[in-house]
Amino acid sequence: MTDTAEQARPTPGPGATPRLQMRDISKRYGGVRAIRHADLTVAPGTVHALVGENGAGKSTLIKILSGAEQADTGTIAIDGRVVTIGSTSDAIALGVQTVYQEPQLFAELTVAENFFVGREITRGPVVDWRAQAPRMLALLDTVGLDRGVAARPLGSLSIAQQQQVSIAKALLEQASILILDEPSAILTDAEIDVLFDVVRRLASEGVSIVYISHRLDELFRIADEVTIMRDGETVSSQPIGELTVREIAERMVGGAIAEGHRAPAEHGDVVLELDGLTLAGAFEDVSFELRAGEVLGLYGLVGAGAAEVGEVVYGMRRATGGRMRLVGSDRPVASPSDAKRRGVRMVPANRSTQGSFSFQSIAFNITIGSLGLLGRLPAWVSPPTERRIADDLIRRLAVKTPSARQPLAAMSGGNAQKVVLARQLVERPELLVLAEPTQGVDVGAKEEIHRIVADLAAAGTAVLVVTTDLAEVQRIADRILVFRAGRVARELPPTASQAELLAAAAGAEDEPVRQEEDR
Repeated sequence: MTDTAEQARPTPGPGATPRLQMRDISKRYGGVRAIRHADLTVAPGTVHALVGENGAGKSTLIKILSGAEQADTGTIAIDGRVVTIGSTSDAIALGVQTVYQEPQLFAELTVAENFFVGREITRGPVVDWRAQAPRMLALLDTVGLDRGVAARPLGSLSIAQQQQVSIAKALLEQASILILDEPSAILTDAEIDVLFDVVRRLASEGVSIVYISHRLDELFRIADEVTIMRDGETVSSQPIGELTVREIAERMVGGAIAEGHRAPAEHGDVVLELDGLTLAGAFEDVSFELRAGEVLGLYGLVGAGAAEVGEVVYGMRRATGGRMRLVGSDRPVASPSDAKRRGVRMVPANRSTQGSFSFQSIAFNITIGSLGLLGRLPAWVSPPTERRIADDLIRRLAVKTPSARQPLAAMSGGNAQKVVLARQLVERPELLVLAEPTQGVDVGAKEEIHRIVADLAAAGTAVLVVTTDLAEVQRIADRILVFRAGRVARELPPTASQAELLAAAAGAEDEPVRQEEDR
């Protein structure tokens, strides 16, 4: 199906009653105004994109719509009727459901049990599975899942399938407004295609979709309209076809977006050398050198093996063959602790489970990996030293926060990512491994993180960037190794066309490639 065909879904005329209308919404947290004068209008049976930088206010607006927070001012109307949403139960009763990026379900329970947990149909004290089955199976059909998954533990399904289960479960409550919060952030291209098929099917049946995403290019495949927020206010709301990706990005940040590749730093001695490195079942025969001051990009589709190379370099996995020479030593990296002692730091792809302590302060999150600098004994931490180190990195990385004492959980995604990065910079590393460094962050935070990488390279740090983001690897890498099926398919400069990079990653180098102006 072409992009034109995808946008051909009929939409209600201008006189139709909106499915959702939020007007003049404001919300303050203490002395911080999260949103002010925000508006959102969604027509029935349409996909409405909601975009903005992290901290722009879109999450707060959605929390108000879903009943997790209450607005200080403003009105909400559903199908023309003004409503009060005082809780999540109120929102569900009004047909509002939210599906988050990571499924909020129980991995140990079956799909069927997840569907009805807390709302089982019973016959006396016994769950009546026969009565529950027809509605559940029909909804599995609606989201494109095989009926056989009903008896499988949820944890045995792929993330994409779990997300489909989450959507189906939302529809069980007769959702007429479905909020999809970053649904594609952790999906492969093939899984995104399946997701979009489900979204189009639901919209064609009259469900209104509020679609939140940082992947601006994908909006043109799925959205009918887009609302852009900045600094807690609605900047614009209009049909997606009237805008370009660049225009959306510039409205999000309030100015022009810089173009082009960064100026490369001077390269020094070899910091990392791989010779035929192999990890059975993940990658094989990988060889390259990485020098001080160089940014090397490892680019590939999900499952191509690039991510596992970064994990072996940091000691999270042990290679099964080949040789790795790190900072002049052939000794294998035994563990992440061993890697740190040898000057290696890593920012993992999944910061929520591997890279942060959400309910601890920003200062704690920045300094927890360097306790030896905070006091004479491991059990004693100097608060002034902790604050000095944290405040210095907050300033250097332009972290937006009123205080280093603020919990990490209260921060936007982009600022939280910068805090996770700051922890690795308390002591300047010889080698920094960045896995999907800007996944799930907005365009403004992405620009800042790219600037930080350039500054580190200029200061002499060797940087290994593992990413599935094509535009990102072109923007910040000095050279790019393209992975396919566990091997390095090609080495390309960042000035190579996106068509050439994608062809190498997908195994289509031998096919004719139309050269385009990608940048």
